[in-house]
Amino acid sequence: MSGAVAPRVAVLDYGSGNVHSAVKALVRAGADVELTNDPELVLEADGLFVPGVGAFDAVIAQLRAIQGHELIGRRLAGGRPVLGVCVGLQVLFERGIERGVETEGLGEWPGTVRELHAPKLPHMGWNTVTAPADTVLLNGIETERFYFVHSNAATEWTLEGRTPATAPKVTWAEYGEPFVAAVENGPLSATQFHPEKSGEAGIHLLRNWIASLTPTRTTKETR
Repeated sequence: MSGAVAPRVAVLDYGSGNVHSAVKALVRAGADVELTNDPELVLEADGLFVPGVGAFDAVIAQLRAIQGHELIGRRLAGGRPVLGVCVGLQVLFERGIERGVETEGLGEWPGTVRELHAPKLPHMGWNTVTAPADTVLLNGIETERFYFVHSNAATEWTLEGRTPATAPKVTWAEYGEPFVAAVENGPLSATQFHPEKSGEAGIHLLRNWIASLTPTRTTKETR
């Protein structure tokens, strides 16, 4: 017998923490998930999930050690979906400044990630977001709260689309000052908060992303 197949999602295994909770959340959201850094599997997956826990410079170094930056770039060049989370969002910008150290990012988006101007850091806990009206990622959960753990963030957004239809969809949150909470930019999406730690709202977001993927397989054999 045959049945519908869940989209295949590769969770990029490059040494970042918290990957197992991400795997569990993606499975619960309906994906066929594999934790891997095998280039072939990463490139062929219907979606790539890039976790991120720790310092900006450390995550960049870990990604480059497995050629993760090249794999992400190759997927995006081919229009293949990528979802980054927390520092996995931050490293997509041009640079990060953390503890006085400036590190070159992946440069998918212009701008600098820096420490938030807030009375207490890190920003840890639940917070609301302000999503654009045409969001796909946060469709149906625009008024929900999400779980954040970070001290640094992107506080400016300058990239514009060539047409209104191609303009990136940017979601904002505020802690001391406004910062980028999520981005939807063609095949590249990312969240500063942790969907895998955000309860039912986070699972809903992951379902929205998984639903946007196009499975390369349409049926599977079942016993």
